[in-house]
Amino acid sequence: MAAVTLTTARRVVIKIGSALLVDTETSALKSDWLAGLAQDVARLKARGADVIIVSSGSIALGRGVLGLPRGGLSLEQSQAAAAVGQIRLARAYEEVLAPLGITTAQVLVTLDDSTDRRRYLNSRATLATLLSLGVVPIVNENDTIATDEIRYGDNDRLAAQVAVTTGADMAVLLSDVDGFYTANPKTDAAARHVPVVHEITPDLMAKAGDAGTGLSKGGMKTKLLAAQTAMAAGCNLVVTEGSRPNPLMALENGERATVFVAREDPMAARKHWIGAMKPKGVIALDQGAVEALGRGTSLLPAGITAVTGSFGRGDAVELVGPGGAHVGAGLTRYTADEARALIGKRSDQIEATLGYPGRAALVHRDDMAL
Repeated sequence: MAAVTLTTARRVVIKIGSALLVDTETSALKSDWLAGLAQDVARLKARGADVIIVSSGSIALGRGVLGLPRGGLSLEQSQAAAAVGQIRLARAYEEVLAPLGITTAQVLVTLDDSTDRRRYLNSRATLATLLSLGVVPIVNENDTIATDEIRYGDNDRLAAQVAVTTGADMAVLLSDVDGFYTANPKTDAAARHVPVVHEITPDLMAKAGDAGTGLSKGGMKTKLLAAQTAMAAGCNLVVTEGSRPNPLMALENGERATVFVAREDPMAARKHWIGAMKPKGVIALDQGAVEALGRGTSLLPAGITAVTGSFGRGDAVELVGPGGAHVGAGLTRYTADEARALIGKRSDQIEATLGYPGRAALVHRDDMAL
């Protein structure tokens, strides 16, 4: 695939670590740094790119307000700090981006939201709608309710999952390091910076270090795991040092970084993934629907002639044309029973048929591999 840079990226996920956003000594927000980042975001938006921010900082901000110590917080104290800090974090982004004409939204997630198919699809649909409306979502782990078994644990991997969920073609991890090294540069003078990585090997993973600052949970190993996730979904991932003013502009101007290069674009990677899934049912289409799909449209209930199998929302189904000819595969937005009830129905009949408003497409074109 062609190289994707910040100047050409269609959709960018930006991860911001706590130490960049919050002063490690005072727990105060770094307002000047955040203002510079907001200018960078505005420039990306002006070029037509969608922007999603995955931001740490709620616990760090709340800790300062509540007068809690920097380390050794209990789960309950961390959750209380997050509850206080989330309000301040969301307000900070709103206040710095609104004067630039940018609307923000707060999106709080847990690991359960990506492992549970229904929640994953709901998150995907919500984020897609926000982006279509020009909004910059501010995503953070929902530390107020998350316990160890439902945590991502670090925002590097959360950023990668958000990139996968939204089909981003670039993720930028703004960190306290300027990329990947062959060894820890703080302890090994022979450590060599690696500017480009095409494959994450076991040897590469073995060279990864541990966490850095007292407010940061993500070390280089978590960044490699994030890169693995992003690359598999067709998303390039960049690790760069983010403390300088206007860090994204600095990256564009050649500041040192490591680029983890994906082999294909996000849409191709997603379609390969869908095509490889085992279908749990079959949806038969009339000839008009088959031709419409060939033109790149979504599958509407009006074009369905039969439904077989037992499947839930988000499951893979096989799409067949008249006579049973294989057309493709897709992820359904309705259960098997709902799909049967919608056979041949127009989109404006969905609510009357099901008793509640539904999505117009039974299988969206982005969730389809033909």
